[in-house]
Amino acid sequence: MLTLPLIRSTAVVASLIGITALTGVSSSCHAQPLHGSRTFTHQDTLRGSITPERAWWDVQQYIISVEPDFNTKTIKGSNTIFFKPTGKGKVMQIDLQEPMVIDKAFFHGIPLPLKRDGNVYYLTFEDDLPKKEQSIRIEFSGKPREAVNPPWDGGWIWKKDKNGNPWMSVACQGLGASVWFPCKDHQSDEPDNGAMLEIITPADLVGVGNGRLLAEHKMGTNKKVFKWAVRNPINSYNIIPYIGKYVHFGEVYFGEQGPLDCDYYVLDYNLDKAKEQFKQVAPMLKCFEYWFGPYPFYKDSYKLVESPHLGMEHQSAVAYGNGYQNGYKGNDLSGSGWGLKWDFIIVHESGHEWFANSITSKDIADMWIHESLTNYSETIYTGCQYGTEAGQAYVIGTRNNIRNDIPVIGPYGVNQEGSGDMYYKGGNMIHNIRTVINDDTLFRKILRGLNKEFYHQTVTTKQIEEYISKTAGKDFSKVFDQYLRTIKIPVLEYKTTEGKISFRWNNVVDGFNMPVKADLGGKTQWINPTTEWQSVSVDGYSGKVFKADKNFYITTKEVKE
Repeated sequence: MLTLPLIRSTAVVASLIGITALTGVSSSCHAQPLHGSRTFTHQDTLRGSITPERAWWDVQQYIISVEPDFNTKTIKGSNTIFFKPTGKGKVMQIDLQEPMVIDKAFFHGIPLPLKRDGNVYYLTFEDDLPKKEQSIRIEFSGKPREAVNPPWDGGWIWKKDKNGNPWMSVACQGLGASVWFPCKDHQSDEPDNGAMLEIITPADLVGVGNGRLLAEHKMGTNKKVFKWAVRNPINSYNIIPYIGKYVHFGEVYFGEQGPLDCDYYVLDYNLDKAKEQFKQVAPMLKCFEYWFGPYPFYKDSYKLVESPHLGMEHQSAVAYGNGYQNGYKGNDLSGSGWGLKWDFIIVHESGHEWFANSITSKDIADMWIHESLTNYSETIYTGCQYGTEAGQAYVIGTRNNIRNDIPVIGPYGVNQEGSGDMYYKGGNMIHNIRTVINDDTLFRKILRGLNKEFYHQTVTTKQIEEYISKTAGKDFSKVFDQYLRTIKIPVLEYKTTEGKISFRWNNVVDGFNMPVKADLGGKTQWINPTTEWQSVSVDGYSGKVFKADKNFYITTKEVKE
């Protein structure tokens, strides 16, 4: 998702975290917020769960064509869905949000019966289909929901650049790709063989999509067609057209898997600014490849596309709208000063290529897998560029943005994410784990291992938690429970007597067992608190110094006898 104050939502309200009171920055900058107290409906269940009408088939590829009309704010197009039956089923759920309409659906050229239930269509086949690749063609049209405040509020974006040229795109994480095209709109099923996107534009504009440009040609006297293809699996919310007065430049980055094409599409009048600002891409890729493993989409290239909104992690076509400035819209989200040394959107959204695009949560309730790890990529990058202490200062500074309102993990099966704390609190949880491991060689092995073990996969929280604990050789299950499933911050209580310091955990889940490095009477050592009082002797100690290492996201409290 997007950037901080990022908070994306099922409804279209979220990918950024609220820090208005702290920095004056908008309270939602990351994803489209779906979090918050709400009553779930039948439509939420249809959108967020694996219904029987979804369960029996697996998406293989989307071939999408779209033509927008800027003046009427309407679109029309088609989607040919290649799929494989994995079980028996005659009724297929296809998602397309109102007021968009499926005009026709064909199977082997024969129209399929359609039945609508709100944001869902049911397509009925005459018989169960054999377990081999099949395809249907769906024609759609309508006036898609318009994004009022993208990317936090999702939908189609109709704007003009400063020269009055049409500038169009979509932002739909959380809200879902079905806001504009018919698909199986659930994160657990990505098209195994990628997607193709044909964009039909006015002749004086350029259409940019994910992956690589296959063809460009004229269509009559006043239109152009741009055909793009992604060869790797891709989540439907990442499939995005950009249409504007774009110019292109690029470079080749020589990475772990050889030459990586890096392409940049920016508005014509911003070319010089972009050439300067995008010099940050190469060092960022070098840092992330070192820590996370090879960029996950060499076949599809790396791309930044100037967007009519702040930004989003659209796979191999990252949306960039940060105004060619460092920080988050010129602000340092950490308050440490280090966040102004680099461009937040370039770093954060590119980090999502590893965590969100390659490793994707099956259910949006587990979106911490995307956002906590990507939030921590900002700390990783700061450390790469300016040293370990700078990275520590950055992540510690972001704690001021944590709200502890609701748990980070949301309810399952209803397309609902948890708290926006998945960014800063989640990033600090990862920093806790790194600090406990106390071995950056091993910590790097874990990050690279995640990207190897779950490369191009959809995953659950359980898989990620178990992998980290197993590879670290330490059981972090209670740490995950504490920071992801409660809003309680651990309190390390202590009391002092002559020559002795006692300590215990309070405000924690049962069995919480995170070790801590602390200054006990002037001596730094590791301690292993439990919920019962423990004591250590401190020779010659007569003061009251007890200080936990600043890298732990906890609080301390002195208990008086």
